[in-house]
Amino acid sequence: MPHYRSLDKLSLEGAWLTVGVFDGVHRGHQELLRQLVEGAHAAHSPAVVLTFDPHPAVLLGGKAEFKSLTTPEERFELLETLGVDTVITQTFDRALADQTAEEFMQRAVRALGLQRLVVGYDTALGRGRQGDAKRLTEIGQELGFTVQVIPALTESGEVISSTHIRRLIAAGEVAEAAARLGREYSLKGPVIHGDGRGRHINIPTANIQPPDAKAIPANGVYACWAWTHEEVHPAVTNIGIRPTFTPQEFKSHVEAHLLGFDRELYDQEVKLEFVERLRPEQKFPSIEALIAQIHADIDRANEILV
Repeated sequence: MPHYRSLDKLSLEGAWLTVGVFDGVHRGHQELLRQLVEGAHAAHSPAVVLTFDPHPAVLLGGKAEFKSLTTPEERFELLETLGVDTVITQTFDRALADQTAEEFMQRAVRALGLQRLVVGYDTALGRGRQGDAKRLTEIGQELGFTVQVIPALTESGEVISSTHIRRLIAAGEVAEAAARLGREYSLKGPVIHGDGRGRHINIPTANIQPPDAKAIPANGVYACWAWTHEEVHPAVTNIGIRPTFTPQEFKSHVEAHLLGFDRELYDQEVKLEFVERLRPEQKFPSIEALIAQIHADIDRANEILV
């Protein structure tokens, strides 16, 4: 699937387009994208997604430490599985933020031969977020494209949103987040060298370094699936400062013990899918007490995963 870094590099005809960050590509996004793809393909037109990097909150909200549910690469992979034909990951900078909704849509019409714009109920494009559904419909009448608005999708009476899912992840509520994402939340990164303490207590762990911009679940112990290349293994993952050993730490570490697995993984990439939080991270009075709890965690993870 083609992946472009600028809207202006395309020259299409009759495209159907949706615009948004689509952080997490959650179930609400998936419904919008389903309607985009089905409608576009029925009309023999390309289905195009335009998304942004970095997240507009970094520039407009001054949130330099903003954490996303998906990296641009993960978002692209998810969009590809949903049948999208073309993805544009547009750099979100001050010049783009200062464009009016009409100026932005003029660019889209020139690049895509835009036929239909599919947007979410809360879409607001352009300077000052002036391009809501009503204004975009007016612009479409002027520029020759139609607008389709997709209503919100709810779970347990609450609108599914990336903001709410980020809050769930921050609270460690990974099962609730998965219900809204439509899949388990995941972290992916290379295995780096740690202090080797896990191997000394006969419970080896892979120390995984996720991207800086990714949202990390709250400190605690989780039942996970761990993917190494094409293999998947049940795992117990600890996120935290390891207070029994290093109470002075302030930066959280991500350490996964892959059940029934004892091969070296250094410098290989591992993906963790978070299924359920087992308990908060805690400090134990002795190494023996910690080891006993880890074995209890392993038993519980086996009950959940196997």
